[in-house]
Amino acid sequence: MKMFDVYPVWDINIVKGEGSYVWDDKGTKYLDMYGGHAVISIGHTNPHYVDMVTKQLNKIGFYSNSVIIEQQKELSEKLGKLSGKEDYQLFMCNSGAEANENAIKLASFHNGKKKVIAMKGSFHGRTSMAAAATDNPNIAAPVNKTDNVIFVPLNDEAALEKAFAENEISSVIIEGIQGVGGIRVASKEFLRKIRELCDKYDAVYIADSVQCGCGRTGTYYSHDWAGVSADIYTMAKGLANGFPIGAIAISPKFMPKYGMLGTTFGGNHLACAGAIAVADEIMEHNLIENARVMGDYLMGELRKMPQIKEVRGRGLMIGVEMPYDTADLRKKLLFDEKVFVGSSGNKNVFRLLPALNITKEHADQFLTSLRKVLTA
Repeated sequence: MKMFDVYPVWDINIVKGEGSYVWDDKGTKYLDMYGGHAVISIGHTNPHYVDMVTKQLNKIGFYSNSVIIEQQKELSEKLGKLSGKEDYQLFMCNSGAEANENAIKLASFHNGKKKVIAMKGSFHGRTSMAAAATDNPNIAAPVNKTDNVIFVPLNDEAALEKAFAENEISSVIIEGIQGVGGIRVASKEFLRKIRELCDKYDAVYIADSVQCGCGRTGTYYSHDWAGVSADIYTMAKGLANGFPIGAIAISPKFMPKYGMLGTTFGGNHLACAGAIAVADEIMEHNLIENARVMGDYLMGELRKMPQIKEVRGRGLMIGVEMPYDTADLRKKLLFDEKVFVGSSGNKNVFRLLPALNITKEHADQFLTSLRKVLTA
C-alpha cells in the first residue's frame, strides 16, 4: 500500500523540533514561522507539554466517554478562564472540521431551521456541512453541495441583512480572520451586525476560531475584538500543540440532551493532557499578550518594506501580500534562508503563524531573511 497522493510536499524530512526551530534528517536547522498551519502554540517539544503527555500516557491513554474523565473538567475550567467564557459549556471532538460540523448541527437543533450564512473566501473544513460552507468548489464533492448555505461577501452588511430578510436563517458561521482566504479580517462593525441580526431573527452566531483562536490574535478568540460574544466558538489547531483535538464552547442558552452530539475519541485523556499543558503555558507566560506585542512588532516592520503591497492581520496571524505570486519567494525563504512560512488561497499572500512564545530574536531573524530575499 502507498499513501493517497493529495498533498504537494517540499522535499524535506523534518525529524526534530525545539521551540521555534525544526531540523531535517540532514541536520539542517530551520526557523518555523508557520507552526504547521497555526498548530504549534507553545513551541515544538515544549518541556511542560512533553511532561504532561508522557505522564498521562504512562497512566492511561484512552477510555471512552462512557466514564468520568477528570481532565475534561480541568480543561474546561482553564479554557473558561482564559477566554472569559466561564459560563459556557465545552464539547470535545477531534478536528476543526468536526468542531464546525457539530456547531452547525447544534444550531439547527436549537432553532429548528436549516439555512446557514457563510462568507465568500471562507474555509471551514473538508467534511459534509463544513465543506458546503467553504467557498471553494474544488473541495466540495457533489454530495456536499446544498441549497442550505448562502454566501455573502465578508464585511458587507447590506448583503448580510438581505440574506436574513429573505431566508429562515439557522446560523451564521464566520472566521474572525480568514486564514486560507488570505488573512482577511472581519471588521468589528460586521461582527456586531452579525450579533444584532442573530438576536433579531433567532439565529446562532458561530465563531470559527479553529485557526484564529487559542490566543493567536492577542485575545483568546479573535472575534471578541468586536466586544460581543458569539453563541458557539469552534477550536482545534492551536488547542493542543499538535495533538489531534477539536472543541466547541457553547453558550449557556443551549440545553444539552443525551445523544444530540457524540464522539469516540474526543476528550480522551491524552488530548486533554496536551490541551491542559497549552493552557498552562499560555497563562503562566502571558502568551496572549506576547502574541499581540510580537504581532504588532512584526507588522510594523513589514510595513516599512516598500516591496510589500499590504500587511494584514492581528497578533501572530499575519498575511503579507506581494504584487506577484509568492511561490518563488516562499521557496527562496525555505531553501536559501531556512525559514518556513505558509501559503494561502490567494497566491500573492503568504502567511505567518508562528508559536505564541516567539521572541524578538526570532522575529528579527525572519525579517532579516525576508529583506535579504526581497533585495537580492
